[in-house]
Amino acid sequence: MTEQSARWGFPLLQAGQAQKELFHNEALARIDVIAQAVAEAAGVDTPPGDPAPGACWVIGDSPAGEWSGRARHLAGWTEGGWRFVAPVEGMTVWLADRGVPARFLGGEWTVGELRGDCLKVAGKQVVGARRPAIPGPAGGAVIDVEARTAINAILETMRAHGAIEP
Repeated sequence: MTEQSARWGFPLLQAGQAQKELFHNEALARIDVIAQAVAEAAGVDTPPGDPAPGACWVIGDSPAGEWSGRARHLAGWTEGGWRFVAPVEGMTVWLADRGVPARFLGGEWTVGELRGDCLKVAGKQVVGARRPAIPGPAGGAVIDVEARTAINAILETMRAHGAIEP
């Protein structure tokens, strides 16, 4: 049995091994699928009929046909047929059909989510961690309906964007 690399399962060459070029070429074909990976789409369960060499897909949860048994794998079409790569934690693929990244986290593909501690634009933080809830205006001797309406709209927008807790 051929030994494999720990993370991506690439076939490793052995001393005195015959036909090393087959194992080397297999590793290169798989690297070609995952290096700066771009997938046509995610969650696809049926292989396309006439894929172009180099085209990839993120397989869905119920694969059929040649993709059977490869749920959530990355499938890349090569001149030698399908190459499959099991995702590893943190693997990221750009989805061409949606123009967003998909990242493999906790055994699932998350599509279109960006995660971080803050958002900076031109080096300045514009969004940070969520803050505690802020109650809406209530009570007081003088009620200013327009001010309360504006304040409530601001608070609702901040809650909808996740800037403060609901």
